[in-house]
Amino acid sequence: MSKNYKLPDYGKYHFRAKEYILYLLEGALITAAAGYFFYHSWIACLCLLAPVLFFFFQEKRKELAAKQRQELSVQFKDLILAVAANQKAGYSIENSFRESYRDMEMLYGAKGLICMEVRYITAGLDNNVVLEKLLYSLGMRSSLPDIIQFADVFLIAKRSGGNMTEILVKTAAVVEQKTETDKEIQLMISSKKMEQRIMNIVPFLIIFYVGSTSRGFFDVLYHNVIGVVVMTVCLGFYLAAYMLSRRIVDIEV
Repeated sequence: MSKNYKLPDYGKYHFRAKEYILYLLEGALITAAAGYFFYHSWIACLCLLAPVLFFFFQEKRKELAAKQRQELSVQFKDLILAVAANQKAGYSIENSFRESYRDMEMLYGAKGLICMEVRYITAGLDNNVVLEKLLYSLGMRSSLPDIIQFADVFLIAKRSGGNMTEILVKTAAVVEQKTETDKEIQLMISSKKMEQRIMNIVPFLIIFYVGSTSRGFFDVLYHNVIGVVVMTVCLGFYLAAYMLSRRIVDIEV
């Protein structure tokens, strides 16, 4: 294994070039909307640009990291099933992980998260790194309780001579059950998430509608100190409500 090989930390998400440009444009659009509706000033847009973009990228990074960990959890379940099947076919536990790469590549492609991890495990085994350490490393980097617990149980079972195949099958069943539960919860609250997105847009639509139908109605709130203070307080309340709504619909199993 190359010493320069850097293992991924699934608690952090690194934007690709296309994603960075896309989210930069999206963040700039949100900044322009906030600057126009709350202050009617391009200067305000420029002043808000840095903090809004920082906040926007932080939220996107958390969202994409959580999605990445969820994908890894599902793929890890399939890996465990493949390893269990290889164990039943007579392979040792180490060779079972090696042989499982073909199945993972067929399911998720060579660029899949789990394929990358199996390649790392294989490289580690070839360099005489014990399998328990490699699995524990994956658990720590993913921050997924299922993988961490599996690594702990795997260590105890291997040292005490437990039934490895049974442990693998039970682990896969637990992960699959949690995945199905999470899918059911997300399905149940999908309508609430849509309502949350709509409610986030409603204040802007109200300001736009009133400003368009009753021109001059909001003029007292713009381009003066008191108006700027009032609108800044309103913007603060809006951001607080946005964060609260995100937390309400953010349910993890």
